[in-house]
Amino acid sequence: MKFLNRFFHFDTKGATLKNEIIGGIVTFIAMCYILPVNAGILSDMGMNSAGVFTMTAILSFLATLLMGLVANYPIVLSAGMGLNAFIAYTLGESMGFTSWHQKMILLTIAGIIFFTLSLTPVRKKILEAIPMDLRLIISGALGAFIIFVGLKNSGLIGYNSATYVSLGNFADPAVIIALVSTVVCFGLMFVKNPIISNLAIPMTLVVAAIVGVVISSIMIGNGNLVYDETIGSYVYTNYAGLSNATTLPIAPWLDSTVKFGLNGESVKEVIFYGLLSDGYTGQDFVNDLGHVFATPATYVAIFSLVFVNLFDTTATLLAISGTTGMIDDKGNFKDYNRIVIADATGALICAPLGTSTVTSFAESNVGVSLGAKTGFAAIVSAFLFLLCAFVFPVFSIFTSGSVTAAALVCVGSLIAYNACSKVNFKADKVIGFTTIITIVFAVLCYSVSDGIGIGLLCYIAMMLISGRRKEIKLPIYIIAAFFLVAFTLNTIIKFI
Repeated sequence: MKFLNRFFHFDTKGATLKNEIIGGIVTFIAMCYILPVNAGILSDMGMNSAGVFTMTAILSFLATLLMGLVANYPIVLSAGMGLNAFIAYTLGESMGFTSWHQKMILLTIAGIIFFTLSLTPVRKKILEAIPMDLRLIISGALGAFIIFVGLKNSGLIGYNSATYVSLGNFADPAVIIALVSTVVCFGLMFVKNPIISNLAIPMTLVVAAIVGVVISSIMIGNGNLVYDETIGSYVYTNYAGLSNATTLPIAPWLDSTVKFGLNGESVKEVIFYGLLSDGYTGQDFVNDLGHVFATPATYVAIFSLVFVNLFDTTATLLAISGTTGMIDDKGNFKDYNRIVIADATGALICAPLGTSTVTSFAESNVGVSLGAKTGFAAIVSAFLFLLCAFVFPVFSIFTSGSVTAAALVCVGSLIAYNACSKVNFKADKVIGFTTIITIVFAVLCYSVSDGIGIGLLCYIAMMLISGRRKEIKLPIYIIAAFFLVAFTLNTIIKFI
């Protein structure tokens, strides 16, 4: 106990060992859903879901351990829900990126830049130069995009040849599970009991996964759900005789692709861009690296990745700063350099090690509300993440679209609400219109970066024409000009 007092400052922070352990355990329970959700998202761009799950767990352990030991705050880190969706769904073939290897190379380059910015005063100065309302708008657009990803992946929103999107097919049990679980999750988030409200997402995911497994097992037994090797997915036949790939969770003992224990082969598929696996060679990596640097959209993508990561991580730190004691009486971050080193390191090492960038999570507030006050709580959470690396089959049922829908929609809604509720709508119509434009374009273009770029251009136009040019700082012009050039180049590329 003397060591804990000396190293974690239990006495000066008013912490107790019991509260630190309980806080660390409950925080982990509140956010462990990110492991299967992240695996599901990155598997959509071709990565091995078991490998991504394992490496996300290991890197969450490392980053959280670093936060606990270096910064001594009860802040837990895992894969951010902004960048994973961004690289999986925004960076696509239309931009010239044809494989997940190329996307992870891009994320590595962006991570190096982000790490460099974080070690210098540049990151802080960039944030300070951009008005708070614009920062909030970017976070709001990111939240709206995550909502749409959850709706689309679950089948709640489907394709329509006439209207492009429409309500999903409720003859599909997976769609029903996604809808019911999302509605129930929203209800649980607003109950008076703080424990239940904070644990609404993981509790809903558990129930949705169990119900989904029961239904899929019955359908497999009846022959209504059959594995199709050509598409690598289970397919069901509906009442009209049409076959579709299902987003129902499949029991691990029925899924031949799921292997128990720490699956080294799956890890080899994702770590170091797959160079340790048999299907990807050094020459393939050189070709992908050359392709990345030869693609004009690369430089737009790198800028967007750094930009999104900058505001995603900062928004989260601001969200948890009030309860974790990170802000002093003057509104400044305490130990700023030690706090950002953990997420900056995550940005640097995650892509080469097979997962998307880790960042601080707002769910850390759960542990704080239960009395966690030091980095020891973070260390407790960290070792629970490490334990998860060996039990992927237990979590595999949580990676299907029908199960992750509730998490994505509810987390996205929280991000969008927390950001948009602080935007100065009434006092400044320009900000209000910019918010609407940015969010709508981010969703309809299926691209956060497109939404941000168009929103910024509209913001500048409204400010200049209304005679408020003095309120626009130079960095805003530079960022908007970059997006304008990017849109122009992308248009030219399509005609070449």
